[in-house]
Amino acid sequence: MFNFFAAENSKQNSQYIISGGDYNHIKNVLRMGIGDTCLISCGGKSDLCKISAFFEDAVCLEIVEEDYNDTELPVKIYLFQGLPKGDKMEYIIQKCVELGVFAVVPVQMKHCVVKLDDKKAKSKQARWQSISESAAKQSKRNIIPEIIDVCSFDKALELAKTLDLIMVPYENKDGMSATVEALSSLKTAKSVGIFIGPEGGFAENEIEKVINANAKVISLGKRILRTETAAITAVSMCMLEIEKESN
Repeated sequence: MFNFFAAENSKQNSQYIISGGDYNHIKNVLRMGIGDTCLISCGGKSDLCKISAFFEDAVCLEIVEEDYNDTELPVKIYLFQGLPKGDKMEYIIQKCVELGVFAVVPVQMKHCVVKLDDKKAKSKQARWQSISESAAKQSKRNIIPEIIDVCSFDKALELAKTLDLIMVPYENKDGMSATVEALSSLKTAKSVGIFIGPEGGFAENEIEKVINANAKVISLGKRILRTETAAITAVSMCMLEIEKESN
């Protein structure tokens, strides 16, 4: 079943009026017809709808069942990702949105090879937000996770301090006991920040700063993971623990 996101003002009583790109996609790309059903996500909820009419530049969908499915995690996961090389960030965003992150924060860390000026950062952010939307549609999310503007490590840490829990996978951390303990803390948390270093890893002073911010430094196992693998692994671990507790 296809999933589309709608603005609050497109909902009128028991129906949605969809125009623009999604209208074109429904009518001309997917060639959907009267009576076909799809999900419309709006305001953090998804309704089951069926197409009732086509207009010149819009489609009308009747709500068949409100709050049809809830795919959001009860704990908001913020991924603080050190800027990686090439198009790895696109891959990380796509997969982590599918896994359930609430937001992604691209972070300029000391060992990042990539250096973005303001113009490039804005262009990248727009591209990354588009990827988040596509991944949210594919995975039938109720929301489109926000890709926050590229920021410094210190600014990212200030944001993380407002969350209930901070987790930092670090290659120099031995054993899994700290990981198990951190994951168990998700039982009482409403929000968690996960810091992932770039290809060059964290600088020593960055690790010192997160420790001073009461972050839980954890291990993802005995093997050294690529930055994109580390992000997906850490988010997957949290997703499993949260879903296990919420069922």
